[in-house]
Amino acid sequence: MSTVKHDDGLQARRRVLGDDYVDRALTGLDSFNAEFQELVTEYCWGQVWTRPTLSDRQRSLINLAMISALNRSHEFKVHVRGAIRNGCTVEEIRDTLMQVAIYCGIPAGVEAFRLAREVFDAEGVTPDPVVDPA
Repeated sequence: MSTVKHDDGLQARRRVLGDDYVDRALTGLDSFNAEFQELVTEYCWGQVWTRPTLSDRQRSLINLAMISALNRSHEFKVHVRGAIRNGCTVEEIRDTLMQVAIYCGIPAGVEAFRLAREVFDAEGVTPDPVVDPA
């Protein structure tokens, strides 16, 4: 199905998550998952990510907070990659995860920091060293 919202959503989805990720998600569509992928593309990406009020960077940081609170590790890592693609800094991601730790609980923060570090390592993102840890 192709609608303006779907097409705009697919463009936004590719911009944030990358062609490789989106192509993998859309490979092997069948009668079980095709309508779900259409829903995600049109509703999440076409209806919300294309709205002009918030930037992709802001949406990425919001998503990191919400998805970590929901303890959805796979989606969290996908969106850490998206946040990096959207230009979010290590410091912005760190401070977002600090908010998660305070408002959602330290275990949620611990897991979010651990998963973000996995993505940083895989993507070659190196946080600045601490000069004086004391």
